[in-house]
Amino acid sequence: MSYKEPFCSFCGRKKAEVDLLLSGTEGHICNHCIIQGHDLVQQELFGINSKEKDKKKKKKDLPKFELRPPIELKNYLDDYIIGQDEAKKVLCVAVYNHYKRLMQATTTDEVNIEKSNIIMVGETGTGKTYLAKTIARMLQVPFAIADATVLTEAGYVGEDVESILTRLLQSADYNVELAERGIVYIDEVDKIARKSDNPSITRDVSGEGVQQGLLKLLEGSTVGVPPQGGRKHPDQPLVQINTENVLFICGGAFDGIERHIAKRINKAPIGFSIDNKSKDKVDQNLLKYVTQQDLKSFGLIPELIGRLPLLTYLNPLDKNTLKKILTEPKNSLVKQYKKLFKMEGIDLVFEEDALDFIVEQAVEYKLGARGLRSICELIMTDAMFELPSEKNVKEFSITLDYAKSKFEGSSFYELKMVA
Repeated sequence: MSYKEPFCSFCGRKKAEVDLLLSGTEGHICNHCIIQGHDLVQQELFGINSKEKDKKKKKKDLPKFELRPPIELKNYLDDYIIGQDEAKKVLCVAVYNHYKRLMQATTTDEVNIEKSNIIMVGETGTGKTYLAKTIARMLQVPFAIADATVLTEAGYVGEDVESILTRLLQSADYNVELAERGIVYIDEVDKIARKSDNPSITRDVSGEGVQQGLLKLLEGSTVGVPPQGGRKHPDQPLVQINTENVLFICGGAFDGIERHIAKRINKAPIGFSIDNKSKDKVDQNLLKYVTQQDLKSFGLIPELIGRLPLLTYLNPLDKNTLKKILTEPKNSLVKQYKKLFKMEGIDLVFEEDALDFIVEQAVEYKLGARGLRSICELIMTDAMFELPSEKNVKEFSITLDYAKSKFEGSSFYELKMVA
């Protein structure tokens, strides 16, 4: 007796041609016919058209965010980040317009608002990552930080550009719809700059190759993402994520870009030059005059620059700004250390001279706001090691002499003196 493959009694599809085939006493029915039958029952008995229902649902279920006007966004950032007013304004306006675009219902006027990806240029420790992280926390949207230095072109050792979206998917608890409205911060984007304009026999797989791989990601396309990260392979199930509504913020120190800016600014007709006062003013902060042309000269390809339409800069941190960072924000270092000591029942006091000393060292080592933490740890480590065991201490003061003795006794200072 020959075997006869089961088939759907309604449409005639064979078992191999459908996803599901239910068997009954007199025959079989496939998943396609079940769906069509359900739609027909809904329409005939209840007058519900499933397609119209889906359209209404899409219109009704517009995403909602804790979105506030740009001024309120900036006021929130001011509580945590000192200075950088220009970068804050650009970031707040871009984020506000981006999410306002997502909240707007579809219209028939053919005006399609494009998203506003941002690139931030600034020295290390000036607050690029912290700006993006703080505004994402306020909006309560999924946020992921990716490091461009580990990315390589597809097929080479390293991570694919799609691994950026894996982190976003993980921060959204694998909710694809939520991830598609998130924010991605790509750090160290200057490290993927084109290594040289001269043609080479070897491929620039971690430089220009990565830039080319990022193009479709930044612009907006449906990307297959490995849910657990790692390399993609043919048999692996992929999660499809549409990046059209994902806001990308790129940041980098762009060390040496000042030379490109200075070269462009100092071009003048023969016999003419800017006066010394103007020259001194310009030399104070060349990053203020950065343009897309300078990014191209640095090594970013024009196609990538075009997909990052908003360009802003972060000012280098001077002594006054560093001291404010040390003491004023809601989560300043001084407040953090005071809270740690308060948990031990000890009141911690920082004298002004000691704070000035910490700031001076941070300026000298040119490590930005991160340098403040490193120097504070050198000074505070012994106190945090010893005082929890001493039950009688109720107050502890960080004086200038104490700060100097602890800092100058560290291997960090000794290494500097040898150098």
